[in-house]
Amino acid sequence: MHETRRQMSLGLSLANLGYHYAAWRHPDVPAGGNMDFRHFVHCAKLAERGKFDLIFLADSSAVRDLDNVAIARDMEHQLVKHEPMALLAALSAVTSRVGLVPTASTTYNDPYTLTRTLATLDILSDGRAGWNMVTSFSIDEARNFGLHKTLDSASRHARAAESAEVMLALFDSWEADAVPRDKASGIYFDRDKMHVLDHVGVHFKVRGPLDVPRPPQGHIPIFTAGGSEQAQELAAYIADGLYAGQPDIERARAYYASTKARLAKYGRSPDDLKIMPGIMPFVGRTLQEAQDKFDMMQSLVEPRLGLGLLVVNSFPDYTGYDLDGPVPDLPAPGGRNSEFTTVMMQRARTENWTIRQLYELVSGGFWHLGVIGTPTMIADLMEEWFTTGAADGFNIQPPCIPTSAEDFVELVTPELQRRGLFRREYETETLREHLGLQPATNRHVVARQMRQTAG
Repeated sequence: MHETRRQMSLGLSLANLGYHYAAWRHPDVPAGGNMDFRHFVHCAKLAERGKFDLIFLADSSAVRDLDNVAIARDMEHQLVKHEPMALLAALSAVTSRVGLVPTASTTYNDPYTLTRTLATLDILSDGRAGWNMVTSFSIDEARNFGLHKTLDSASRHARAAESAEVMLALFDSWEADAVPRDKASGIYFDRDKMHVLDHVGVHFKVRGPLDVPRPPQGHIPIFTAGGSEQAQELAAYIADGLYAGQPDIERARAYYASTKARLAKYGRSPDDLKIMPGIMPFVGRTLQEAQDKFDMMQSLVEPRLGLGLLVVNSFPDYTGYDLDGPVPDLPAPGGRNSEFTTVMMQRARTENWTIRQLYELVSGGFWHLGVIGTPTMIADLMEEWFTTGAADGFNIQPPCIPTSAEDFVELVTPELQRRGLFRREYETETLREHLGLQPATNRHVVARQMRQTAG
């Protein structure tokens, strides 16, 4: 039995019906589940049964790429969805321990409104709320908010940093005991323990105070994602969790070391930021069973969907070419290749892939870490990443929901628990505590204590 004091964090990432692009066509997946509250109740309770730290809901406020007919968005399920804040508020009533992390954009949301909503979610859930902070790069989202183009990356990240600063300051509007509700004296809240923000920055002017009392966690954990220099700096500056996306351990270790090394300049320790790569596992009791599950999912990818996914991922449009012929040597759209596209095209030429083989590999969804294997094989991989400086935990990206999530909870979680890598029972109440984060302090209380000590 493997024993270790340090245990990994696990999030269950609910992409409606699954991370595989054809998930909704799986015979055991409810095709309408992404709009059925009962589906999400089942998934949330499954996450609690698996002792997950959190449920993670990705989101964007748009149906993307409708103008490009080469992209078969009409064959995908993830673009019709619930608004995540409202969905998680409802799920807070049917769960008791698992963290609840919605996505919201700093580019198209005001920090006061965001703080108000998240503080309410934290109160409703007794301290289980988190926030996935995104900056929104999609032109489709920009158009939904009255813009004809997206903001540049530097502007989006600067706005995000200030938005998060305002949020944390607004959480400190009220000290923990600022609302005594004293019927005898008639005092509902203590003015001396209520603080007006009066923030004036580059992007926002916010007077405050927040009209929601201090939430149970004090400061709600903030998650970010992204591999760029700006994304790493933002995470090191203000994030508590980082949804990473490296597909192999070498790049994951480099990213982990690079991001952790940035924390010191902001007065933070490496343990203040939990780096949690996404992993999409196809789990079987035998390797052949796992492979059969993957192959079955791949068989549900229609050629039009597969070709469209190539276009989404910055490959050329191969519509009209022989699907079982070699990948044509065409220029990338706009003359630019992403790192992922470049690597895949090099492999296609070296290994003589057909167009069908290329889109099948891309449609498999392994743009994060993907693995096909037995519970022991998957636990071995996760343990190696966790113990050799590549991850503090993982966001599980089930290919199909709930079936693949059930496989993980029933088969992989017990193996991680047997090795001492993951909790057997919840021992904490709030999301901050689940993640092993330090308790949040109120800046006004700290300042008063410092004044008293100095005096």
